[in-house]
Amino acid sequence: IGGNGVVLEPETFCGELDQLNERGIDTAGRIFVSDRAHLVLPYHKLLDAAHEKSQNIGTTGRGIGPAYEDKYGRRGIRVTDLRQPGRARQLLADRVERANQLLTLMGGAERASLDAHVALLERLAPRILPLAADTGFMVHRALRDGRKVLLEGAQGALLDVDHGTYPFVTSSNTTAGGAAVGAGIGPTAIHGVLGVVKAYTTRVGNGPLPTEAENGNDERLRQLGGEFGAVTGRPRRCGWFDATVVRYAARVNGLTALAVTKLDVLDSFDEIPVCTAYQLGDELCGEIPADVESLGRVRPSYEVLPGWRQPIGRSRRLADLPSPARAYLDRLESLSGVAVRYVSVGTRRDQIIEVS
Repeated sequence: IGGNGVVLEPETFCGELDQLNERGIDTAGRIFVSDRAHLVLPYHKLLDAAHEKSQNIGTTGRGIGPAYEDKYGRRGIRVTDLRQPGRARQLLADRVERANQLLTLMGGAERASLDAHVALLERLAPRILPLAADTGFMVHRALRDGRKVLLEGAQGALLDVDHGTYPFVTSSNTTAGGAAVGAGIGPTAIHGVLGVVKAYTTRVGNGPLPTEAENGNDERLRQLGGEFGAVTGRPRRCGWFDATVVRYAARVNGLTALAVTKLDVLDSFDEIPVCTAYQLGDELCGEIPADVESLGRVRPSYEVLPGWRQPIGRSRRLADLPSPARAYLDRLESLSGVAVRYVSVGTRRDQIIEVS
């Protein structure tokens, strides 16, 4: 289910449906999208590209930021608008004209075509509308009936527009509190928050990364972990585990447990640094500064832990892990203040250790 808080790129969405069907996966009656969700349209992508030239934030260029700008500016086009083709065309005419005015002001060379936008929605609306529903009510009904509901966030806490490394953030709330808003349920319906963290640190795009690895270790982590952006293919920046960030994420998300992924990526390291705090000038800082200029000046305070120097991909219980790997997990747990519930030691589903 796609909630009302998402922005939906209709052509990509339909392409993903096609890929599932080609693999023999029946999506009928299994995939729904909120009729209150806003659409990401081609003119949003043009605006995104023009903005990025001047701002250099490091966005994916997929139009997400401009779509959220339209949403909060009360000029967005929603899935439900597709039910009224005449109204949808009127909205498109106004939005495309406005987008082209902005592109002119920003010096962008490309212009959006109203006819192309109308043709796109006329082609895709018959596929999307049968999946459109009041998804908030669907989730509410499932909870009322005692069923288990899993809400999945898409991005990390430091990309949250309110709590992240502003302005190097996305355009929405990615922390756990946004899940209730985006799904259309009350916050009291959420009974647990699982924080997913890598055994090291990565970031896509620009912005400060205090624990970014040096001396070739960044590239080593990148290659061992396959750290390339899922959407853009851009290489991710890689560094050591940052307990300051994880403690902050635990606080703003209300984490009740951790899932530590990619522990096996560290198999070949003799020593593994872990950032326990920041040094900002003469001050030891246990929290993340609000402004990115200060965050860019911090020096990580490292504690170096011994590596285990052996493959752990066959481990299926915590007791199967070598003692240095268990000690590493114990230290991450104590530094973050959140219990580790799951550990992944490979890419397959059977390579997940559940900690009792």
